[in-house]
Amino acid sequence: MELIKTTFWNTRSAKIQSLAVIIVFAFMAFYIPNNTGSYTPLFAAYIMSYVVMSFSWNFFSGKSGYISLATGAFYGIGMYIQALYGRQFPLYVTMLISAVIAFGVGYIVGVVTLRLRGIYFTIFTFGLTLFLNKFVHWYEGLFTRTKGRIVKTVDNTTIFYYMLIIAFVVIIAVLIFNKARFGLKLKAIGQNEDSAQHIGVNTTRTKVLAFAISAAPVGAVGALMCTATGYIDADVAFKMNASFFPVLMVIFGGIGTLYGPIIGAVVFYVLQDYLIRATPFYMIIFGIIMVAIVLIMPKGIIGTVESAAVKRRADKEREKVTGDA
Repeated sequence: MELIKTTFWNTRSAKIQSLAVIIVFAFMAFYIPNNTGSYTPLFAAYIMSYVVMSFSWNFFSGKSGYISLATGAFYGIGMYIQALYGRQFPLYVTMLISAVIAFGVGYIVGVVTLRLRGIYFTIFTFGLTLFLNKFVHWYEGLFTRTKGRIVKTVDNTTIFYYMLIIAFVVIIAVLIFNKARFGLKLKAIGQNEDSAQHIGVNTTRTKVLAFAISAAPVGAVGALMCTATGYIDADVAFKMNASFFPVLMVIFGGIGTLYGPIIGAVVFYVLQDYLIRATPFYMIIFGIIMVAIVLIMPKGIIGTVESAAVKRRADKEREKVTGDA
């Protein structure tokens, strides 16, 4: 705790960031449920779910450089936990169970795979979602003789408030971890893993723990958002979109940046929702737009803005030197 105080809370920028997060979330908590339509809280909850998944992905992959495609697996685990136990336990209990199980699965997967480097880890995490999809299909077809499950639903406002809490906790936790020793170790691994090992960082343990931590909130989000659907099956729960979308959102916003996942998730979801309503060819148009954005802004929105700011400062310095000469 002392480490967190000295590296995070005692810095001015950290206090400003924390205060900004508190103000924004307090405004959302009071304004959205009381001054908007009945669908708006659910719409905001979906946006925040994308923010949480993007933040979680960026926390591990954005810092370590290990590209994970397992988000869909952890999201689906949460959905099935809620479907199985949502009528027996309160929602917050099933969310907690989902987070713990997602953490455990992430830890086991990390122990097995994070000794690998590069594309091998990405392939394994990609296969994890596919494996769980096919396993659930096989299990339900052979043992339960069912396809999918009916889910206990809750109202949109309840989903919104729970999602607001998850998003707030995740953002604050990432702010802390980024400045704590653990976050610095993870960043060192991403910059040069061999050098990190030479200076005494236990790279495998750090990667495994970070991967497991990033899985926990995704499991909780899956359990919560499951209550908005009313029905799930293996294809709904373990869909590859949940694995690929966080990657695209973070790249779009700015990989490795603090606010990139938020901007990427908000713009991504709003654009997706609009196109779904506007045209039956939304996937084609959406794909073209995303490819164009990545080509135009390879560093993402935040990276592009920062590069422009650096270039502008350099131009001013050059003009100043030229003028003095």
